[in-house]
Amino acid sequence: MTDAPFRPFETHLDRGCALAELRAALAGADDGELFLERRRSEGLLFDDGRIKTASYDNSEGFGLRAVRGEVAGYAHGTDISEAALKRAGETARLAVGDGGGTMADAPARTNRRLYTDADPIAGTDFPVKVETLSEIDAFVRGLDPRVVQVTASIAASCQEVAILREDDSLVTDIRPMTRVNVSVIVEQDGRRESGSAGGGGRIALDGLLDPADWQAKAREALRIALVNLRAEPAPAGVFDIVLGPGWPGILLHEAVGHGLEGDFNRKGTSAFAGLMGRRVAAPGVTVLDDGTIPDRRGSLTVDDEGTPSGRNVLIEDGILTGYMQDRQNARLMGAAPTGNGRRESYAHLPMPRMTNTYMLGGDATPGELVAELKDGIYAVGFGGGQVDITNGKFVFSCTEAYRVRDGKVGAPVKGATLIGDGATALMQIRGIGNDMALDPGMGNCGKQGQWVPVGVGLPTLLIGGLTVGGSGG
Repeated sequence: MTDAPFRPFETHLDRGCALAELRAALAGADDGELFLERRRSEGLLFDDGRIKTASYDNSEGFGLRAVRGEVAGYAHGTDISEAALKRAGETARLAVGDGGGTMADAPARTNRRLYTDADPIAGTDFPVKVETLSEIDAFVRGLDPRVVQVTASIAASCQEVAILREDDSLVTDIRPMTRVNVSVIVEQDGRRESGSAGGGGRIALDGLLDPADWQAKAREALRIALVNLRAEPAPAGVFDIVLGPGWPGILLHEAVGHGLEGDFNRKGTSAFAGLMGRRVAAPGVTVLDDGTIPDRRGSLTVDDEGTPSGRNVLIEDGILTGYMQDRQNARLMGAAPTGNGRRESYAHLPMPRMTNTYMLGGDATPGELVAELKDGIYAVGFGGGQVDITNGKFVFSCTEAYRVRDGKVGAPVKGATLIGDGATALMQIRGIGNDMALDPGMGNCGKQGQWVPVGVGLPTLLIGGLTVGGSGG
């Protein structure tokens, strides 16, 4: 393992030669860049009382993109050399063709730092990580005799990027990421249920390995498992719903966020296409995508095109005011890039993606919102979900939910799924809590085969008339 700084133009490639090849590839193009990346990642999984897997990966490579209008040519490779770059430039240029384009201005520069540049893998010794996982296992098993299985994991990575443009501007960023997860299975009278908790961010690993931190995660995972152990079958039908704060913002991310990405709206395939300046949500609903929050999982000092991340208001007081944009879609739509051009790695094209997407809080207390439910569901935690971008229809499974009657929280329910569409759900918001919270740092977002880390956030919300799928009465 090497801890040397990523300096591709000192160790792999002459910067002047790289610039010449880039300029040749971009002749006649509107935009483009050379993206270089080195990534190191480590993962440990403790299961059934032992280390089950331990992995370490180290990769590096480059991607060269030439853009003209709606077309992008892209070539990538793992050999960072002049010869490989020349071949990549010739390939990417095929998409540009002959003719003159006007090169877009380079992104603005920034000296802002949103997270540490220390390598979280090297910052903690391997034996310490193994011992911590063993301690988590023993701790959880000691909390309750009904615990039959504990799974704990530690993940850390460091991504270093350098972005060179044809004007010889160079942008670099070092992006750490850490996470600790705990999952618990409990059994009583032949019934087994599970719970999980975890989180992290662009922070050093030592804070997550502090017993005060992982013990809180372990207790939360056990609490959820024990709640589900006494859960009743969820009812089916149309109910008013109260969503808890924090991680339930994943519903906002999926049902609304993807529909506000620039490419879907430029192509007219989003349920929100053509609605700029119109009401798309209830009064009081303000939704932002903010990549500038320090140390957060979805934050970026600069995006993968070199544009500084921003605090972008998407919906303000119920009115659609903005989309998330990369450089290509912003130019084609006559808008400004918003710092949302993201890619999974050097092997992928950038596209508009979310960073940290959340709704601002309101004035109501959570108790007031729950008290308004005559017969409804209080959904505190979510698992997997999916959405159709073209119509905003979503389906989400609840990992922790309760039946509420006459404003009183009753028994937990199991197997509840929330079904609806984003546009309708936004308009049916009847109350917004004063407790906006961000998730603990565990989100990943998939789009067109690419996965990137994201954050979500939400205050407690009262939404009228969502369909609940369940097997109970």
